[in-house]
Amino acid sequence: MAVLEEYYDAVVIGAGHAGCEAALACARLGLETIVFTVSVESIAMMPCNPNIGGSSKGHLVREVDALGGEMGKNIDKTFIQSKMLNTSKGPSVHSLRAQADKRAYSQEMRHTMENTDKLTIRQAEVCKLLVDENNNINGVVTYSGAIYHCKCVVLATGTYLKARCIYGDISNETGPNGLQSATHLTDSLKELGIEMFRFKTGTPARVDKRSIDFSKMQEQKGDERVVPFSFTTDPESVQKDQVSCWLTYTNEQTHEIIRSNLDRSPLYSGVIHGTGPRYCPSIEDKVVRFADKDHHQVFIEPEGLYTNEMYLGGMSSSMPEDVQYEMYHTVAGLENVKIVRNAYAIEYDCINPRQLKPTLEFKKIGGLYSAGQFNGSSGYEEAAAQGIIAGINAALHVLKRQELVLDRSQAYIGVLIDDLVTKENHEPYRMMTSRAEYRLLLRQDNADLRLTAIGHEIGLISDERYQKLNDKKRQIDEEIKRLKTATIGTTPQVQAFLEQHNSTLLKSGMTLEELLKRPEICYNDLKEIDTKQPELPEAVTQQVEISIKYEGYIKRQLQQVEQFKKLEKKKLSLDFDYSQVPNLRKEAIQKLNEYQPASIGQASRISGVSPADVSVLLVYLNR
Repeated sequence: MAVLEEYYDAVVIGAGHAGCEAALACARLGLETIVFTVSVESIAMMPCNPNIGGSSKGHLVREVDALGGEMGKNIDKTFIQSKMLNTSKGPSVHSLRAQADKRAYSQEMRHTMENTDKLTIRQAEVCKLLVDENNNINGVVTYSGAIYHCKCVVLATGTYLKARCIYGDISNETGPNGLQSATHLTDSLKELGIEMFRFKTGTPARVDKRSIDFSKMQEQKGDERVVPFSFTTDPESVQKDQVSCWLTYTNEQTHEIIRSNLDRSPLYSGVIHGTGPRYCPSIEDKVVRFADKDHHQVFIEPEGLYTNEMYLGGMSSSMPEDVQYEMYHTVAGLENVKIVRNAYAIEYDCINPRQLKPTLEFKKIGGLYSAGQFNGSSGYEEAAAQGIIAGINAALHVLKRQELVLDRSQAYIGVLIDDLVTKENHEPYRMMTSRAEYRLLLRQDNADLRLTAIGHEIGLISDERYQKLNDKKRQIDEEIKRLKTATIGTTPQVQAFLEQHNSTLLKSGMTLEELLKRPEICYNDLKEIDTKQPELPEAVTQQVEISIKYEGYIKRQLQQVEQFKKLEKKKLSLDFDYSQVPNLRKEAIQKLNEYQPASIGQASRISGVSPADVSVLLVYLNR
């Protein structure tokens, strides 16, 4: 019987947030690319929270944008509320978060992909990978038997592999939002020797806005001045009317209902076998693990402008539907709430990401890359970040160019991927600012200064955008240089200015740079006494101010990075037998042989490899 056979350079399996970025990167770098999805309606779907960004996740979105990705541009077009988080703290933890119109977000991303040259979208389930005698990927087979020959594959299956949605004793073999699960690919992966995990995540109920009493809740408004995610978005284009979110709380009555029904929760009755995310627990987990807390926050968030559905952030659950109604009705403002969609937990197959190189290519299968929740991570932003790196490296592999690895000192993306491929992850991985050692250098505001040159060299950033970056760098350098040399004296005008800002009066002259180092003085304040201050874009003055105010801390982190780079530069073979190294401890030999780290730096971050073991390795290498 004849079967369909087609030829592509790149195949991407899955069209969620990872698959979209991977497919766009491959196509934009010139590869004939096909992306498979179980449903074209699920392209860039948001099956859980209807937002992009947040603490540390905003950093990832900015970095994806700086490399030439799409997520930042897409949320700028489709957000309905935007807020900068953590503004009371230092700039390293400022994070942008935007509420999305879920339908518009998905439709806009689909529109972008449908109109990208060299990119084909195909609704079909991939059930088998084809590998040649040298263990290099060379094609995929769909459920219909069609064969798609290719030079590289990116796996971005999200939460669809052998997915099971569960609440109470109801279990459906479906993917998120009731979509078809992918039931066949897992077996093919296992046949290729790929180690699989079973993870779980969950989502709260969606409720009818008309049944909510907002008068009992605290209104949460967006920022008056919206900051865009993408460095290419004109800030004036995103100033618009925003919708409100709302804050309420669970109470002791809510918790008592949950405690008395734990035997009916599949999380605690043994029905769910997958491991869930520690940093995004269900309401059942919160009540059990934080028994001393008498309330938990619940954020009521709109799903979009097209619907009355509201998302109950903070109340993810897999309780039976009667218990869901009972516990939601105890929350202030939700006493008469009507559920549109039940909360549920979802179990799915994913891989042990330690099987991947830092490029996100499988160590044992050439040309096979992996990204997103399939790698054991959680979150749309983490998925997009892995997606663009996997897509870039798949394309560079086909083009026979040097692949891209961002290290921990260059980007949150580098921290994310290094943690996944190096450390033991027994639960879905979530990005946090505390995971980044050099977070003062890896701010969201300077992602373009860190990464856009790399995106340009790869081919995802246009010459025009790269030139604008260079102009911005020049303006920053020139203004810092001017402030270092411009001086002010003890004139009545200056002293009055200092009094006005509760700042110590001058006894002698000083430079504007020295004055700006004072915490109570901002760059824009200096206009009053700095007659030569040029008219500069806010993005430039922000960098000038941060560079000057945090100069000492930044210098210290740069010195730490220098030491880190020395260990990263000492490369290791990916098939070395560490039992040959004399004086290495047995545990270190076992872990190093299992992980096969790419560098001494990566080896030093493996659990079970001590600083003494690293010293032994360095001595051995020097010999």
